[in-house]
This record gives sequence, C-alpha cells and structure tokens, in this order.
Amino acid sequence: MNVTAATATTRRWAMKDLVLMVVLGVVFGFVYWALVQAWNGLSILMGPAGDLAQHVLLGGWLLVAPIAIAIIRRPGAGIAAEILASVVEVVFLGSPVGPMLVVAAAIQGIGSELPFALTRYKRYTWGVFALSGLLGAGLVFFFSAFRSGWYGQDIFALRLVVQCLSGIVLGGLLAKVVVDALARTGVVDNFAIDRETVRA
Repeated sequence: MNVTAATATTRRWAMKDLVLMVVLGVVFGFVYWALVQAWNGLSILMGPAGDLAQHVLLGGWLLVAPIAIAIIRRPGAGIAAEILASVVEVVFLGSPVGPMLVVAAAIQGIGSELPFALTRYKRYTWGVFALSGLLGAGLVFFFSAFRSGWYGQDIFALRLVVQCLSGIVLGGLLAKVVVDALARTGVVDNFAIDRETVRA
C-alpha cells in the first residue's frame, strides 16, 4: 500500500491543524506513559537481557511524529507533536524520566521528520516512513548513550541495532499502518491528507 501526497505544503497552519496536533500530543502522551509501564514489565520478562527492553520498545515512542506529519502535512508538525506528548508525560503523568524527556522527544521529532522534509512533505511511502523511524531512533540513541554511559560497552552496537530496528518497525511502518487506517475511515478527510491518495 502506498500513500503519495498529491499537493505540496503551501497552505499556512489552520486552527483545525493546531487542534489536531494538540489532540495527538495528548493522546500519545498517555500512550507513551503506557509504554513506560510495558518497558518495566518487559524488562522483568527478558531476565538478564532486560536492560535491552528499552531499545526493543523505543520505536513506540516515535509514533506520533510521522502520524501528525502525514495527516497535517505542515513543517514542524512532527517535532511539535513529539514535544507535546513528552510534556504530557512529564507534567501530567509524572514520567520517571523527568524533564530530560522533553529534550529526547525534540531529538526524536527532528529525526522522524527529517525524511519527510527532504521530500518537501510530498511523499508518504513505506520507505519514507521506515526511514523516519530509523532516523528518529538513531538520533536519540546517541543522546541516550551519552546520558546513560553506554559508550565503550561491549553491547553498544547491539543496543544501536535493536533500537534502530524498533524504530523502523514501531516508529515507521506501524505509523504508516495507523495513518492508512485513519484515512480509510474518513475521519481525517478534512485535513491535508487526502483520502483519495490512499491506494489499497
């Protein structure tokens, strides 16, 4: 299934775009908080390899950026949605990561949005979504590695590979599935994404 934009991003932000971005940020703030709980549970299930659980699930924390970009199709939509979701996590849900989560979210958003920006927000193919997840996960990995002291570890490369794969699958391809599903329902027909651009 391919989604290809029919029009360039030429219009200015409309109020409904801003409202939708805020709604997505709030909804995914709760989704991301639930992922933190899943992270804790997966760490226990993975036993001695539990330290890698965060990398396995990392792509899940990238979802809102490509979804917001694909629906709203405005520069900065992905970065803003990621930051909003992180603020909800920190301020309203008390994320144990704390305020540094907002910095990580901004980095994730930049990485996730970069492939769409390079296509001038005109292409929404599986490949672009996958690259979005890869760059979102890859960029924030090096920030997290600095904060967590992963540099020099024997499993440094393993951490990076697992996180990048998670970014591609959960933060890229799954986001494409969600966007296509929303487009098919017609609930986003009034936004820049055009239902007629979706091909089953």
